[in-house]
This record gives sequence, structure tokens and C-alpha cells, in this order.
Amino acid sequence: MNLTLRQAVPADVPVLRLLIDASVRGLHAGDYTPAQIEGALETVYGVDSQLIADGTYFVVEGANIIVGCGGWSKHKTLFGGDHWTAREDSLLDPLHDAAKIRAFFVHPDWVRRGIGSMILEACEKAATAAGFTRLEMGATLTGVPLYRARGYVALESLDVPLRNGESIKVIRMEKRIV
Repeated sequence: MNLTLRQAVPADVPVLRLLIDASVRGLHAGDYTPAQIEGALETVYGVDSQLIADGTYFVVEGANIIVGCGGWSKHKTLFGGDHWTAREDSLLDPLHDAAKIRAFFVHPDWVRRGIGSMILEACEKAATAAGFTRLEMGATLTGVPLYRARGYVALESLDVPLRNGESIKVIRMEKRIV
């Protein structure tokens, strides 16, 4: 299987929206209720165009289609797409702050092929090259096993309120790069 990793570009956004929707609906059902999934798609999950503009968002292509995406950020926002209202866009200081691992989604038909790990490795290398020595994320319950296997440790559990009155549990995780 030939998988290629590249930086995301603005022209990818329509495909990324479809991928994110398919990923969340297809993979999160074991960890969240249908109401939580719908609320999260409306409130939190989605494309973050700042990551694309910063050149810190990656896509993986297989069979000439985008099958996974994810990135890292030098901004304070821990999670959430463009429509997330709790964004904190101020820049992080690599000497004191942790880079944020953000917005990982894999199409359900392409899971368990190393796509998430491929993107995570690219993010870790890029953040390290930018001077960061710590990484953190707000991981979905669905993503926790991947991140734990890659050396991330849970710091706290967060309940994220959604517009439809539901909430989802997100685990803030961290990894130190030596």
C-alpha cells in the first residue's frame, strides 16, 4: 500500500470536511452517543484553517484520495475547528509552552494502517524543529489508545460542552521530547 504524506493546502478543505464527518461518525460511536457525535460535529470538530495557513497541517493520501489528516499548532487553542468559539489564537513560546497536537482524523476504511502514527511522527518532528520540547493535546476517547502507545500520558479529563446541551469527554495528554 502506497501512502504519501504532504502539507494540507486550502484546496483540500472540502475533502477534509467530508473526511472529518466520516471519521467521527464511523469511529467515535463506540465512545460517544449519537447526540454527542452530532453536537461535537456542530460545535467542536472541523477543519482549522489556521493550521493550514501556518503550514502545520498534514494529509495522508492513499489510492489518490485523502484518507487521514492531522497537525500541530504553535497557538494556544487546544482543540476545535474554525467554528469552535473557545479559540485562543495567541502564539506559544517554545521555551515555556507545549506545542498542540491537533485535529487528527482517519477515514474508517483506512484505520489500522499506520496513518495516525505517520502524521503524529511528522508533527512531533516539525514541532521539535520549531524548538518545542513538550507536546500536548485534547484527545478524544477514541484517540487515547494511539497517543498512549506513542508515549503520551493523560493529565486530566475535560468535559467539553456542546451547543445541543450534550458534552463530550476529552483527555488532555502530554509528551515531553528530550
